[in-house]
Amino acid sequence: MSIAVIYGSTRPNGNTETLTKQAVGNIEVDSIYLNDFNINSIEDKRHDEEGFHIVEDDYDAVLSRMMQHDMVIFATPIYWYSMSGQMKNFVDRWSQTMKDARFKDFKERMSYKKAYVIAVGGDSPYIKGLPLIQQFTYIFNFFGLSFEGYIIGEANKPGDIYKDQQAISAAEQLRKKLISL
Repeated sequence: MSIAVIYGSTRPNGNTETLTKQAVGNIEVDSIYLNDFNINSIEDKRHDEEGFHIVEDDYDAVLSRMMQHDMVIFATPIYWYSMSGQMKNFVDRWSQTMKDARFKDFKERMSYKKAYVIAVGGDSPYIKGLPLIQQFTYIFNFFGLSFEGYIIGEANKPGDIYKDQQAISAAEQLRKKLISL
């Protein structure tokens, strides 16, 4: 089973990345850092006669990498009860992809994948992160992805994630599960 990790943080080596790396350990994964790519916002052309236009940015390359894998781990900080802007921008573009003849089987291919979410926030994330999990649940349900689970961690300053033993333990459990696949 091949795994892609989509990192949605703007901070290199931040708490979300640290917790995610605890979860994947030495497992070979395709680490995709959205902050390293230029992905434009979606321009909604669903109802225009000419439809969506091909956008000259890095989105297709990132999407192609993700599509090569059986499992996707979405790793994002919790920003305003949701995913990071980079992650949301990437997911928003899926609407365009569903209408793109180059990816005509996109929704069907997504339905064969498994997904996890790893999210870290600073202010009561075990409660305030639940809207993010619900949002991902709806997204995954729409595409038919199997939502395998999530980890929420609590951290503010760099390195604080190590204080959240519940999240670290959950990451270790996920690593054991991933190794057994």
